[in-house]
Amino acid sequence: MFAIKRELKLNNFERSLMGGIAGFKRFVYNYGLDLITASWGFEDILFGDSKRIDAIKKIFTQVTMKKPEYKWMKKYPSTVYQSAFIDLKNAFNRWRKGLAEFPKKKSKKKGDSFTVYKTSGIYPSKGKPALPFTNRVVIDAGKSIKLPGLKTFRLKERIDFICSSQTFTISRTADRWFVSFVIDVQKIPPIYHPIEKVGVDLGVKCLATVSDGTCYAMPTTTKTAKTKLSKLQWRNRHKILGNKKLGIKASQKARKYYIKLARNYAKLSNIRRDTIQKMTTDLSRRAYCIRIEDLNVCGMIGNHKLARAVSDNCFYEVRRQLIYKQGHYGTKVEIVDRWFPSSKMCSVCGHIQAMKLSDRVFRCQKCDRTLDRDENASINLENAPDKLVRSA
Repeated sequence: MFAIKRELKLNNFERSLMGGIAGFKRFVYNYGLDLITASWGFEDILFGDSKRIDAIKKIFTQVTMKKPEYKWMKKYPSTVYQSAFIDLKNAFNRWRKGLAEFPKKKSKKKGDSFTVYKTSGIYPSKGKPALPFTNRVVIDAGKSIKLPGLKTFRLKERIDFICSSQTFTISRTADRWFVSFVIDVQKIPPIYHPIEKVGVDLGVKCLATVSDGTCYAMPTTTKTAKTKLSKLQWRNRHKILGNKKLGIKASQKARKYYIKLARNYAKLSNIRRDTIQKMTTDLSRRAYCIRIEDLNVCGMIGNHKLARAVSDNCFYEVRRQLIYKQGHYGTKVEIVDRWFPSSKMCSVCGHIQAMKLSDRVFRCQKCDRTLDRDENASINLENAPDKLVRSA
């Protein structure tokens, strides 16, 4: 399965429509979250989270939506509030399993998003099955897309082939709206890789150093984008941005500043994402077995001297992308034990010595071997003993 994401080309009316639907989804999610937390005070109710949310959904559709002050909800697709309750169920399910924190209320500041999907329009009759693909939307090749429950929207980038999908997620980044959907296709992974096994050392000076001598670095445009962002924040440090608690509304210039600030953050994020995607794809195409170290990212971010570099280089994102691309490129990702001394051990004689973080060159005190610190660590990761290696 693959996902396709395209930017929508909207006019002012369509932007207002998207913002209204996103606000509707946010209202429903927060409504359900408030009621389910309030229901925990009644000890005689023994239902689980899923049944409680189903009961809240009935109250919302049969009571709340019929009130005169909520007439505006009827102009939006019903799949919006249904998907909001589904998201709330998933959030509580992840919290119960310990995979995430307790669900928080949706905020407009953190971006707008909502989901619409196609429901089956043709139901099976007695003894006859339903027609195939009645619950899917056929997407033609071109620069337009028909969203279920809504209208046809223009795209800034064309879709090159005919495909179909059922669920569509519309999201906003800064002042740009995107649509993403999943298509059911399978990619045949390559059966040959030029390199059998490599070790990859993630660093703060260089993004990644590979044991074959390849070095991946963050582009200089990242530094330029950071400088531009800091200058923008400095110039607007005295601007009155509004205060909701005190009832102070943000001025028009403040709203323009918010949009410009979000654009700069989005640009910086896109540079990082693009660099990491290209790096992990190149690695997956060249090497069959990729060995990376099990880094304590949370502990490294706790060090104020390393926090910025670790956050910029996105250590966890590199690992996540290498793991999910195993099926796409036929690779095998292996995790080396966290306590393996890859940076302190000589890759030639195996001598272990103390190393400071400021020491960027490894000089072996036993065999006088001199090598770049990160390259030495990547070679040690490649040659790590099998008992200290596990599959990702």
